[in-house]
Amino acid sequence: MNRREFLQVLAAASAAGLELDASDGWAKGTGDAIYDVPPLGNVHLLHFTDSHAQLLPTYFREPSVNIGVRGASGKPPHLVGAALLKYFGIASRSREAYALTHLDFVQAAKRYGKIGGFAHLATLVKRLKADRPGALLLDGGDSWQGSATALWTRGQDMIDAAKLLGVDAMTGHWEFTLGADRVEYVVENDFRGRIEFLAQNVRTADFGDPVFTPYTMREQNGVPFAIVGQAFPYTPIANPRYFVPEWTFGIREEELQKAIDEVRGKGAQIVVLLSHNGMDVDLKLASRVTGIDVILGGHTHDGVPRPSIIANPRGKTLVTNAGCSGKFVAMLDMDVKGGTIADYQYRLLPVFSNMLPADAEMSALIERVRAPFEAKLAEKLAVTEGLLYRRGNFNGTLDQLLLDGLMAEKGAEIAFSPGFRWGTSLLPGEAITFEHLMNQTAITYPYVTLNELTGETIKALLEDVADNLFNPDPYYQQGGDMVRVGGLQYVCDPSASMGNRIVAMTLNGKAVAAGRKYKVTGWASVSDEARETGGEAIWDVMARYLRAQKTIAPRKLNLPKLVGVEGNPGIG
Repeated sequence: MNRREFLQVLAAASAAGLELDASDGWAKGTGDAIYDVPPLGNVHLLHFTDSHAQLLPTYFREPSVNIGVRGASGKPPHLVGAALLKYFGIASRSREAYALTHLDFVQAAKRYGKIGGFAHLATLVKRLKADRPGALLLDGGDSWQGSATALWTRGQDMIDAAKLLGVDAMTGHWEFTLGADRVEYVVENDFRGRIEFLAQNVRTADFGDPVFTPYTMREQNGVPFAIVGQAFPYTPIANPRYFVPEWTFGIREEELQKAIDEVRGKGAQIVVLLSHNGMDVDLKLASRVTGIDVILGGHTHDGVPRPSIIANPRGKTLVTNAGCSGKFVAMLDMDVKGGTIADYQYRLLPVFSNMLPADAEMSALIERVRAPFEAKLAEKLAVTEGLLYRRGNFNGTLDQLLLDGLMAEKGAEIAFSPGFRWGTSLLPGEAITFEHLMNQTAITYPYVTLNELTGETIKALLEDVADNLFNPDPYYQQGGDMVRVGGLQYVCDPSASMGNRIVAMTLNGKAVAAGRKYKVTGWASVSDEARETGGEAIWDVMARYLRAQKTIAPRKLNLPKLVGVEGNPGIG
Protein backbone atom coordinates (compact mmCIF):
# COMPACT_ATOMS: atom_id res chain seq x y z
CA MET A 1 0.00 0.00 0.00
CA ASN A 2 1.44 3.37 -0.96
CA ARG A 3 0.73 6.70 0.76
CA ARG A 4 -2.00 7.73 -1.69
CA GLU A 5 -3.80 4.41 -1.34
CA PHE A 6 -3.46 4.58 2.43
CA LEU A 7 -5.04 8.02 2.66
CA GLN A 8 -7.94 6.82 0.50
CA VAL A 9 -8.40 3.78 2.71
CA LEU A 10 -8.18 5.95 5.86
CA ALA A 11 -10.98 8.20 4.65
CA ALA A 12 -13.17 5.21 3.87
CA ALA A 13 -12.27 3.48 7.11
CA SER A 14 -13.67 6.35 9.13
CA ALA A 15 -17.09 4.86 8.52
CA ALA A 16 -15.99 1.23 8.29
CA GLY A 17 -18.09 -1.29 10.13
CA LEU A 18 -20.91 1.21 10.60
CA GLU A 19 -24.46 1.22 9.32
CA LEU A 20 -27.05 3.96 9.52
CA ASP A 21 -29.93 3.66 11.91
CA ALA A 22 -32.90 4.73 9.81
CA SER A 23 -34.86 5.75 12.89
CA ASP A 24 -32.66 8.69 13.86
CA GLY A 25 -29.84 8.99 11.34
CA TRP A 26 -27.12 8.04 13.82
CA ALA A 27 -24.41 5.57 12.91
CA LYS A 28 -24.40 2.36 14.92
CA GLY A 29 -21.21 0.57 15.87
CA THR A 30 -20.97 -3.09 14.90
CA GLY A 31 -18.35 -4.19 17.41
CA ASP A 32 -14.69 -3.48 17.78
CA ALA A 33 -13.67 -3.83 14.12
CA ILE A 34 -12.11 -0.36 14.20
CA TYR A 35 -9.34 -1.79 16.39
CA ASP A 36 -8.53 -4.66 14.01
CA VAL A 37 -5.71 -2.99 12.09
CA PRO A 38 -3.36 -5.43 10.32
CA PRO A 39 0.27 -4.44 10.94
CA LEU A 40 2.45 -3.01 8.22
CA GLY A 41 6.22 -2.83 7.96
CA ASN A 42 8.98 -3.30 10.51
CA VAL A 43 8.90 -0.29 12.89
CA HIS A 44 5.85 0.22 15.10
CA LEU A 45 5.13 3.11 17.46
CA LEU A 46 2.15 3.77 19.73
CA HIS A 47 1.62 7.28 21.06
CA PHE A 48 -0.69 9.02 23.50
CA THR A 49 -0.37 12.49 24.98
CA ASP A 50 -1.94 15.04 27.32
CA SER A 51 -3.87 12.49 29.37
CA HIS A 52 -3.95 15.02 32.23
CA ALA A 53 -4.15 12.31 34.87
CA GLN A 54 -7.51 10.95 33.78
CA LEU A 55 -7.34 7.36 35.00
CA LEU A 56 -11.08 6.81 34.52
CA PRO A 57 -13.21 7.12 31.37
CA THR A 58 -14.59 10.62 30.86
CA TYR A 59 -16.56 12.83 28.55
CA PHE A 60 -14.53 15.43 26.69
CA ARG A 61 -16.16 17.83 24.22
CA GLU A 62 -13.86 18.97 21.42
CA PRO A 63 -13.77 22.69 20.57
CA SER A 64 -16.26 24.53 18.41
CA VAL A 65 -13.76 27.38 17.99
CA ASN A 66 -10.12 26.79 17.03
CA ILE A 67 -9.18 29.70 14.80
CA GLY A 68 -6.18 29.63 12.52
CA VAL A 69 -4.86 32.95 11.23
CA ARG A 70 -3.13 33.75 7.96
CA GLY A 71 -1.40 30.65 6.57
CA ALA A 72 -2.84 28.40 9.28
CA SER A 73 -6.47 29.14 8.41
CA GLY A 74 -8.32 26.21 6.92
CA LYS A 75 -5.58 23.70 7.72
CA PRO A 76 -5.17 21.15 10.50
CA PRO A 77 -5.33 21.62 13.39
CA HIS A 78 -7.55 24.67 12.87
CA LEU A 79 -10.65 22.83 11.69
CA VAL A 80 -13.72 22.12 13.80
CA GLY A 81 -17.09 20.47 13.41
CA ALA A 82 -18.39 19.87 9.89
CA ALA A 83 -15.26 21.38 8.33
CA LEU A 84 -13.08 18.82 10.11
CA LEU A 85 -15.33 15.93 9.08
CA LYS A 86 -15.31 17.06 5.45
CA TYR A 87 -11.54 17.55 5.34
CA PHE A 88 -10.80 14.08 6.70
CA GLY A 89 -13.70 12.26 5.03
CA ILE A 90 -15.39 11.22 8.27
CA ALA A 91 -19.08 10.30 8.36
CA SER A 92 -21.27 12.62 10.40
CA ARG A 93 -22.98 11.21 13.49
CA SER A 94 -20.48 8.36 13.60
CA ARG A 95 -18.39 7.23 16.55
CA GLU A 96 -15.39 8.96 15.01
CA ALA A 97 -17.35 12.21 14.59
CA TYR A 98 -18.26 12.03 18.28
CA ALA A 99 -14.62 11.53 19.27
CA LEU A 100 -13.26 14.29 17.04
CA THR A 101 -15.86 17.08 17.11
CA HIS A 102 -18.31 19.00 19.27
CA LEU A 103 -21.27 18.25 16.98
CA ASP A 104 -24.45 16.98 18.70
CA PHE A 105 -22.22 16.28 21.66
CA VAL A 106 -24.82 15.51 24.33
CA GLN A 107 -26.79 13.16 22.10
CA ALA A 108 -23.63 11.49 20.82
CA ALA A 109 -22.21 11.11 24.34
CA LYS A 110 -25.37 9.38 25.52
CA ARG A 111 -25.21 7.05 22.55
CA TYR A 112 -21.51 6.22 22.44
CA GLY A 113 -20.51 6.64 26.07
CA LYS A 114 -17.36 7.76 27.81
CA ILE A 115 -13.93 7.68 26.23
CA GLY A 116 -10.53 6.85 27.66
CA GLY A 117 -9.60 5.46 31.03
CA PHE A 118 -6.26 3.77 31.60
CA ALA A 119 -7.80 0.32 32.08
CA HIS A 120 -9.34 0.51 28.61
CA LEU A 121 -6.24 2.18 27.21
CA ALA A 122 -4.18 -0.73 28.54
CA THR A 123 -6.40 -3.23 26.75
CA LEU A 124 -5.98 -1.43 23.43
CA VAL A 125 -2.23 -1.09 23.86
CA LYS A 126 -1.91 -4.81 24.58
CA ARG A 127 -4.02 -5.67 21.55
CA LEU A 128 -1.97 -3.50 19.22
CA LYS A 129 1.33 -4.75 20.63
CA ALA A 130 0.28 -8.38 20.22
CA ASP A 131 0.31 -7.89 16.44
CA ARG A 132 3.41 -5.70 16.52
CA PRO A 133 6.27 -7.39 18.39
CA GLY A 134 8.74 -4.83 19.66
CA ALA A 135 6.33 -1.89 19.32
CA LEU A 136 7.19 1.06 21.57
CA LEU A 137 4.69 3.07 23.61
CA LEU A 138 5.47 6.80 23.84
CA ASP A 139 3.89 9.34 26.21
CA GLY A 140 3.92 12.93 24.97
CA GLY A 141 3.65 14.45 28.45
CA ASP A 142 1.08 16.29 30.59
CA SER A 143 0.39 12.99 32.31
CA TRP A 144 1.05 13.75 35.99
CA GLN A 145 -1.36 16.70 36.33
CA GLY A 146 -5.09 17.23 35.95
CA SER A 147 -6.82 15.30 38.74
CA ALA A 148 -7.17 15.36 42.49
CA THR A 149 -5.34 12.08 42.98
CA ALA A 150 -2.41 13.21 40.82
CA LEU A 151 -2.16 16.44 42.84
CA TRP A 152 -2.47 14.72 46.22
CA THR A 153 0.03 11.96 45.37
CA ARG A 154 2.41 14.32 43.55
CA GLY A 155 1.85 12.37 40.36
CA GLN A 156 2.57 8.97 41.85
CA ASP A 157 -0.73 7.48 40.70
CA MET A 158 0.12 8.34 37.09
CA ILE A 159 3.75 7.27 37.44
CA ASP A 160 2.65 3.83 38.63
CA ALA A 161 0.04 3.64 35.86
CA ALA A 162 2.63 4.52 33.21
CA LYS A 163 4.93 1.77 34.42
CA LEU A 164 2.14 -0.79 34.34
CA LEU A 165 0.96 0.45 30.93
CA GLY A 166 4.43 -0.21 29.55
CA VAL A 167 5.45 3.29 28.52
CA ASP A 168 8.93 3.20 26.99
CA ALA A 169 9.70 6.93 26.79
CA MET A 170 8.08 10.28 27.54
CA THR A 171 8.70 14.00 27.53
CA GLY A 172 7.10 16.66 29.73
CA HIS A 173 5.38 19.94 30.51
CA TRP A 174 2.93 20.05 33.42
CA GLU A 175 5.12 17.44 35.10
CA PHE A 176 7.51 20.32 35.84
CA THR A 177 4.87 22.10 37.96
CA LEU A 178 5.48 19.45 40.60
CA GLY A 179 8.93 21.00 40.94
CA ALA A 180 12.39 20.16 39.63
CA ASP A 181 13.26 17.99 42.63
CA ARG A 182 10.18 15.82 42.19
CA VAL A 183 10.77 15.31 38.47
CA GLU A 184 14.42 14.43 38.99
CA TYR A 185 13.52 11.99 41.76
CA VAL A 186 11.02 10.16 39.56
CA VAL A 187 13.44 9.98 36.63
CA GLU A 188 16.26 8.64 38.82
CA ASN A 189 14.15 6.23 40.85
CA ASP A 190 10.71 5.22 39.53
CA PHE A 191 11.74 5.39 35.87
CA ARG A 192 15.31 4.08 36.04
CA GLY A 193 15.72 1.13 33.70
CA ARG A 194 12.06 1.29 32.64
CA ILE A 195 10.96 4.62 31.17
CA GLU A 196 13.25 7.17 29.53
CA PHE A 197 12.44 10.82 30.17
CA LEU A 198 13.66 12.62 27.02
CA ALA A 199 14.11 16.38 26.62
CA GLN A 200 16.92 17.73 24.46
CA ASN A 201 15.79 21.33 25.06
CA VAL A 202 16.06 21.55 28.87
CA ARG A 203 19.41 22.90 30.07
CA THR A 204 20.92 24.20 33.29
CA ALA A 205 20.80 27.97 33.63
CA ASP A 206 24.43 28.29 34.69
CA PHE A 207 26.48 26.25 32.21
CA GLY A 208 23.85 25.10 29.73
CA ASP A 209 24.34 21.43 30.51
CA PRO A 210 21.61 18.94 29.55
CA VAL A 211 19.25 18.15 32.42
CA PHE A 212 17.71 15.07 30.82
CA THR A 213 18.70 12.48 28.25
CA PRO A 214 18.18 14.12 24.86
CA TYR A 215 17.45 10.99 22.83
CA THR A 216 17.36 7.22 22.85
CA MET A 217 18.70 4.84 20.21
CA ARG A 218 16.53 1.79 19.55
CA GLU A 219 16.37 -1.12 17.12
CA GLN A 220 13.22 -2.85 15.96
CA ASN A 221 13.15 -5.80 13.57
CA GLY A 222 16.65 -4.98 12.40
CA VAL A 223 16.01 -1.27 11.87
CA PRO A 224 18.04 1.17 14.04
CA PHE A 225 16.21 4.40 14.83
CA ALA A 226 16.21 7.25 17.32
CA ILE A 227 13.62 9.04 19.42
CA VAL A 228 14.47 12.62 20.40
CA GLY A 229 12.54 14.34 23.20
CA GLN A 230 11.24 17.91 23.06
CA ALA A 231 9.67 19.25 26.28
CA PHE A 232 7.33 22.25 26.28
CA PRO A 233 9.59 25.17 25.30
CA TYR A 234 7.77 27.87 27.28
CA THR A 235 7.38 26.13 30.64
CA PRO A 236 8.89 28.96 32.78
CA ILE A 237 6.61 31.50 31.05
CA ALA A 238 3.31 29.65 30.88
CA ASN A 239 3.80 28.23 34.40
CA PRO A 240 5.54 29.66 37.47
CA ARG A 241 9.27 30.07 37.07
CA TYR A 242 9.83 29.16 40.72
CA PHE A 243 9.14 25.47 40.00
CA VAL A 244 12.25 25.20 37.78
CA PRO A 245 14.46 28.15 38.78
CA GLU A 246 17.72 26.57 37.65
CA TRP A 247 16.56 25.23 34.28
CA THR A 248 16.11 26.92 30.93
CA PHE A 249 13.82 25.82 28.12
CA GLY A 250 13.22 26.82 24.51
CA ILE A 251 12.69 25.39 21.05
CA ARG A 252 16.47 25.27 20.50
CA GLU A 253 16.49 24.57 16.77
CA GLU A 254 20.29 24.49 16.50
CA GLU A 255 20.72 22.04 19.36
CA LEU A 256 17.91 19.90 17.97
CA GLN A 257 19.59 19.80 14.57
CA LYS A 258 22.85 18.74 16.23
CA ALA A 259 21.06 15.94 18.09
CA ILE A 260 19.49 14.70 14.86
CA ASP A 261 22.79 14.80 13.02
CA GLU A 262 24.38 12.96 15.94
CA VAL A 263 21.90 10.08 15.93
CA ARG A 264 22.13 9.87 12.15
CA GLY A 265 25.88 9.57 12.56
CA LYS A 266 25.30 6.71 15.00
CA GLY A 267 23.35 4.81 12.38
CA ALA A 268 19.72 5.83 12.97
CA GLN A 269 17.79 5.19 9.78
CA ILE A 270 14.66 6.88 11.12
CA VAL A 271 14.41 9.83 13.52
CA VAL A 272 11.25 10.46 15.54
CA LEU A 273 10.67 13.63 17.56
CA LEU A 274 8.51 13.06 20.64
CA SER A 275 7.29 16.61 21.02
CA HIS A 276 5.31 18.75 23.43
CA ASN A 277 5.67 21.88 21.30
CA GLY A 278 2.07 22.15 20.12
CA MET A 279 1.07 21.34 16.57
CA ASP A 280 1.54 24.79 15.02
CA VAL A 281 5.09 24.94 16.38
CA ASP A 282 5.78 21.42 15.11
CA LEU A 283 4.57 22.32 11.62
CA LYS A 284 7.01 25.22 11.45
CA LEU A 285 9.81 23.20 13.03
CA ALA A 286 9.35 20.45 10.45
CA SER A 287 9.89 22.95 7.64
CA ARG A 288 13.18 24.22 9.11
CA VAL A 289 14.93 21.35 10.90
CA THR A 290 16.05 18.55 8.60
CA GLY A 291 16.37 14.84 9.19
CA ILE A 292 13.20 14.30 11.24
CA ASP A 293 10.99 11.63 9.70
CA VAL A 294 8.09 11.84 12.14
CA ILE A 295 6.91 14.26 14.82
CA LEU A 296 4.59 12.71 17.39
CA GLY A 297 3.17 15.87 18.89
CA GLY A 298 1.19 17.05 21.87
CA HIS A 299 0.35 20.06 24.06
CA THR A 300 -2.40 21.68 21.97
CA HIS A 301 -4.79 18.74 22.44
CA ASP A 302 -5.54 18.49 18.73
CA GLY A 303 -7.02 15.18 17.63
CA VAL A 304 -5.82 14.95 14.01
CA PRO A 305 -6.76 11.75 12.12
CA ARG A 306 -3.88 11.78 9.64
CA PRO A 307 -0.43 13.34 9.49
CA SER A 308 0.43 16.60 7.77
CA ILE A 309 3.32 16.07 5.35
CA ILE A 310 5.77 18.98 5.58
CA ALA A 311 8.62 19.56 3.14
CA ASN A 312 12.01 20.86 4.25
CA PRO A 313 15.34 21.39 2.47
CA ARG A 314 16.36 17.72 2.82
CA GLY A 315 13.14 15.78 2.72
CA LYS A 316 9.69 15.49 4.29
CA THR A 317 8.36 15.09 7.82
CA LEU A 318 5.10 13.57 9.02
CA VAL A 319 3.57 15.79 11.72
CA THR A 320 0.90 14.35 14.01
CA ASN A 321 -1.02 15.24 17.17
CA ALA A 322 -2.86 12.68 19.28
CA GLY A 323 -5.53 14.59 21.19
CA CYS A 324 -5.89 14.51 24.97
CA SER A 325 -7.52 13.07 28.10
CA GLY A 326 -6.70 9.48 27.17
CA LYS A 327 -9.17 9.68 24.27
CA PHE A 328 -6.85 8.32 21.60
CA VAL A 329 -3.97 5.99 20.86
CA ALA A 330 -2.04 6.95 17.75
CA MET A 331 -0.65 3.95 15.89
CA LEU A 332 2.16 4.41 13.39
CA ASP A 333 3.49 1.50 11.34
CA MET A 334 6.49 2.17 9.10
CA ASP A 335 8.01 -0.04 6.44
CA VAL A 336 11.65 1.02 6.43
CA LYS A 337 13.71 -0.07 3.43
CA GLY A 338 17.14 1.17 2.47
CA GLY A 339 17.20 3.63 5.33
CA THR A 340 13.98 5.42 4.36
CA ILE A 341 10.24 5.03 4.95
CA ALA A 342 9.00 3.13 1.91
CA ASP A 343 5.44 3.01 3.25
CA TYR A 344 3.49 3.73 6.41
CA GLN A 345 0.04 3.61 7.96
CA TYR A 346 -1.26 5.89 10.70
CA ARG A 347 -4.43 5.54 12.72
CA LEU A 348 -5.76 7.76 15.48
CA LEU A 349 -7.81 5.22 17.42
CA PRO A 350 -10.45 6.50 19.88
CA VAL A 351 -10.49 4.63 23.18
CA PHE A 352 -14.21 3.86 23.48
CA SER A 353 -14.62 2.50 26.97
CA ASN A 354 -17.76 0.52 26.10
CA MET A 355 -15.97 -1.25 23.22
CA LEU A 356 -12.76 -2.17 25.05
CA PRO A 357 -12.95 -4.32 28.19
CA ALA A 358 -11.08 -2.97 31.20
CA ASP A 359 -7.69 -4.52 31.83
CA ALA A 360 -7.82 -6.33 35.17
CA GLU A 361 -4.33 -5.36 36.38
CA MET A 362 -4.78 -1.69 35.54
CA SER A 363 -8.26 -1.67 37.09
CA ALA A 364 -6.81 -3.04 40.32
CA LEU A 365 -4.10 -0.39 40.38
CA ILE A 366 -6.60 2.40 39.76
CA GLU A 367 -8.88 1.12 42.50
CA ARG A 368 -5.95 0.92 44.91
CA VAL A 369 -4.63 4.44 44.30
CA ARG A 370 -8.11 5.98 44.51
CA ALA A 371 -9.26 4.12 47.62
CA PRO A 372 -7.90 6.60 50.23
CA PHE A 373 -9.69 9.50 48.53
CA GLU A 374 -12.99 7.99 47.38
CA ALA A 375 -15.22 9.63 49.97
CA LYS A 376 -13.86 13.12 49.34
CA LEU A 377 -13.93 12.68 45.56
CA ALA A 378 -17.54 11.48 45.59
CA GLU A 379 -19.01 14.48 47.45
CA LYS A 380 -21.91 15.88 45.40
CA LEU A 381 -21.63 19.66 45.31
CA ALA A 382 -24.47 20.50 42.92
CA VAL A 383 -26.35 19.24 39.87
CA THR A 384 -25.91 20.77 36.43
CA GLU A 385 -28.92 21.37 34.20
CA GLY A 386 -26.79 22.11 31.15
CA LEU A 387 -23.71 20.75 29.40
CA LEU A 388 -20.49 21.82 31.10
CA TYR A 389 -17.33 21.84 29.00
CA ARG A 390 -14.09 23.77 28.88
CA ARG A 391 -12.48 23.59 25.44
CA GLY A 392 -12.58 26.43 22.86
CA ASN A 393 -10.52 29.48 21.95
CA PHE A 394 -12.56 31.95 24.02
CA ASN A 395 -14.81 30.30 26.60
CA GLY A 396 -16.66 27.20 27.67
CA THR A 397 -19.61 26.64 29.96
CA LEU A 398 -17.38 25.18 32.68
CA ASP A 399 -15.07 28.17 32.44
CA GLN A 400 -18.13 30.40 32.65
CA LEU A 401 -19.19 28.61 35.82
CA LEU A 402 -15.76 29.29 37.33
CA LEU A 403 -16.03 32.97 36.35
CA ASP A 404 -19.52 33.31 37.78
CA GLY A 405 -18.46 31.64 41.02
CA LEU A 406 -15.37 33.81 41.38
CA MET A 407 -17.27 37.05 40.88
CA ALA A 408 -20.01 36.01 43.30
CA GLU A 409 -17.66 34.79 46.02
CA LYS A 410 -15.14 37.63 45.74
CA GLY A 411 -17.51 40.51 45.00
CA ALA A 412 -15.60 41.43 41.84
CA GLU A 413 -16.73 43.32 38.76
CA ILE A 414 -14.51 41.29 36.44
CA ALA A 415 -13.10 37.77 36.61
CA PHE A 416 -10.30 36.06 34.69
CA SER A 417 -9.81 32.31 34.38
CA PRO A 418 -6.86 30.83 32.48
CA GLY A 419 -7.39 29.33 29.03
CA PHE A 420 -6.43 25.83 30.07
CA ARG A 421 -7.26 23.16 27.49
CA TRP A 422 -7.57 20.33 30.00
CA GLY A 423 -10.69 19.55 32.01
CA THR A 424 -13.43 16.96 31.49
CA SER A 425 -17.06 17.56 30.46
CA LEU A 426 -20.34 16.92 32.29
CA LEU A 427 -23.69 16.10 30.68
CA PRO A 428 -26.98 17.75 31.67
CA GLY A 429 -28.42 16.15 34.77
CA GLU A 430 -25.06 14.98 36.16
CA ALA A 431 -24.04 15.67 39.73
CA ILE A 432 -20.99 17.90 39.98
CA THR A 433 -18.77 16.04 42.40
CA PHE A 434 -15.67 17.30 44.13
CA GLU A 435 -13.71 15.09 41.73
CA HIS A 436 -15.27 16.87 38.75
CA LEU A 437 -14.30 20.21 40.26
CA MET A 438 -10.72 19.05 40.76
CA ASN A 439 -10.58 17.85 37.15
CA GLN A 440 -10.85 21.53 36.22
CA THR A 441 -8.64 23.06 38.89
CA ALA A 442 -6.02 20.60 40.20
CA ILE A 443 -2.76 22.53 39.94
CA THR A 444 0.09 23.35 42.30
CA TYR A 445 -0.54 27.11 42.10
CA PRO A 446 -4.31 27.37 42.68
CA TYR A 447 -4.37 30.70 44.51
CA VAL A 448 -7.34 33.02 43.97
CA THR A 449 -6.42 36.70 43.72
CA LEU A 450 -8.38 39.94 44.08
CA ASN A 451 -6.88 43.17 42.76
CA GLU A 452 -7.70 46.60 41.48
CA LEU A 453 -6.55 46.95 37.87
CA THR A 454 -6.81 49.91 35.55
CA GLY A 455 -8.57 49.63 32.21
CA GLU A 456 -5.18 50.13 30.57
CA THR A 457 -3.74 47.15 32.45
CA ILE A 458 -6.73 44.97 31.61
CA LYS A 459 -6.35 45.75 27.91
CA ALA A 460 -2.62 45.00 28.04
CA LEU A 461 -3.33 41.66 29.69
CA LEU A 462 -5.88 40.69 27.06
CA GLU A 463 -3.58 41.80 24.25
CA ASP A 464 -0.70 39.75 25.64
CA VAL A 465 -2.75 36.55 25.84
CA ALA A 466 -4.28 37.17 22.41
CA ASP A 467 -0.80 37.44 20.93
CA ASN A 468 0.16 34.12 22.51
CA LEU A 469 -2.81 32.58 20.71
CA PHE A 470 -2.97 34.44 17.38
CA ASN A 471 0.56 35.53 16.57
CA PRO A 472 1.07 34.47 12.92
CA ASP A 473 4.51 33.11 13.82
CA PRO A 474 3.94 29.81 15.68
CA TYR A 475 7.21 30.25 17.57
CA TYR A 476 5.56 33.11 19.48
CA GLN A 477 2.52 31.02 20.43
CA GLN A 478 2.27 29.17 23.73
CA GLY A 479 -0.53 26.80 22.82
CA GLY A 480 -3.25 27.72 25.30
CA ASP A 481 -6.58 29.39 24.70
CA MET A 482 -7.65 32.96 25.38
CA VAL A 483 -8.05 33.92 29.03
CA ARG A 484 -11.71 33.52 29.96
CA VAL A 485 -13.39 36.76 30.98
CA GLY A 486 -16.38 37.34 33.25
CA GLY A 487 -18.29 40.61 33.49
CA LEU A 488 -16.25 42.42 30.86
CA GLN A 489 -17.27 42.38 27.19
CA TYR A 490 -14.79 43.01 24.40
CA VAL A 491 -14.34 43.01 20.64
CA CYS A 492 -11.46 40.99 19.20
CA ASP A 493 -9.84 40.90 15.77
CA PRO A 494 -7.60 37.78 15.76
CA SER A 495 -5.95 38.75 12.48
CA ALA A 496 -4.86 42.22 13.65
CA SER A 497 -1.29 43.04 14.61
CA MET A 498 0.14 42.76 18.11
CA GLY A 499 -1.40 45.30 20.49
CA ASN A 500 -4.37 45.94 18.20
CA ARG A 501 -6.48 42.82 18.57
CA ILE A 502 -8.66 44.08 21.43
CA VAL A 503 -10.74 46.63 19.58
CA ALA A 504 -13.10 47.70 22.39
CA MET A 505 -13.99 46.84 26.00
CA THR A 506 -17.20 47.54 27.91
CA LEU A 507 -18.51 46.81 31.40
CA ASN A 508 -22.26 46.94 32.03
CA GLY A 509 -22.71 48.74 28.73
CA LYS A 510 -20.14 51.44 29.43
CA ALA A 511 -16.73 51.78 27.83
CA VAL A 512 -13.86 50.68 30.05
CA ALA A 513 -11.80 53.74 30.93
CA ALA A 514 -8.03 53.40 30.65
CA GLY A 515 -7.34 55.27 33.89
CA ARG A 516 -10.14 53.90 36.05
CA LYS A 517 -9.54 51.02 38.47
CA TYR A 518 -11.74 47.93 38.44
CA LYS A 519 -12.12 45.13 40.97
CA VAL A 520 -10.75 41.99 39.30
CA THR A 521 -10.52 38.42 40.57
CA GLY A 522 -8.69 35.49 39.05
CA TRP A 523 -6.69 32.36 39.79
CA ALA A 524 -3.57 30.45 38.70
CA SER A 525 -1.30 33.48 38.60
CA VAL A 526 2.29 32.55 37.73
CA SER A 527 3.75 35.36 39.85
CA ASP A 528 5.84 34.97 42.99
CA GLU A 529 3.55 37.50 44.65
CA ALA A 530 0.49 35.26 44.28
CA ARG A 531 2.34 32.40 45.91
CA GLU A 532 3.62 34.57 48.75
CA THR A 533 0.19 36.09 49.38
CA GLY A 534 -1.32 32.60 49.39
CA GLY A 535 -4.96 33.23 48.64
CA GLU A 536 -7.70 30.60 48.84
CA ALA A 537 -7.41 27.63 46.51
CA ILE A 538 -9.79 27.86 43.57
CA TRP A 539 -11.42 24.54 44.48
CA ASP A 540 -12.29 25.79 47.97
CA VAL A 541 -13.91 28.94 46.55
CA MET A 542 -15.87 27.01 43.92
CA ALA A 543 -16.91 24.19 46.25
CA ARG A 544 -18.42 26.79 48.59
CA TYR A 545 -20.24 28.42 45.66
CA LEU A 546 -21.57 25.14 44.24
CA ARG A 547 -22.79 23.86 47.60
CA ALA A 548 -24.78 27.07 48.07
CA GLN A 549 -26.25 26.96 44.55
CA LYS A 550 -27.22 23.28 44.63
CA THR A 551 -28.56 23.44 41.06
CA ILE A 552 -26.57 24.99 38.22
CA ALA A 553 -28.68 26.43 35.43
CA PRO A 554 -27.31 26.31 31.86
CA ARG A 555 -24.52 28.85 31.51
CA LYS A 556 -24.81 31.78 29.13
CA LEU A 557 -21.36 32.25 27.64
CA ASN A 558 -19.69 35.62 27.85
CA LEU A 559 -17.99 35.63 24.44
CA PRO A 560 -16.17 38.42 22.64
CA LYS A 561 -17.50 39.83 19.43
CA LEU A 562 -15.14 38.64 16.71
CA VAL A 563 -14.29 40.62 13.59
CA GLY A 564 -12.33 39.62 10.52
CA VAL A 565 -13.00 35.88 10.85
CA GLU A 566 -16.03 35.44 8.59
CA GLY A 567 -16.01 32.00 6.95
CA ASN A 568 -13.09 30.72 9.03
CA PRO A 569 -13.40 26.88 9.22
CA GLY A 570 -12.06 27.07 12.76
CA ILE A 571 -15.46 28.35 13.88
CA GLY A 572 -18.20 25.71 14.02
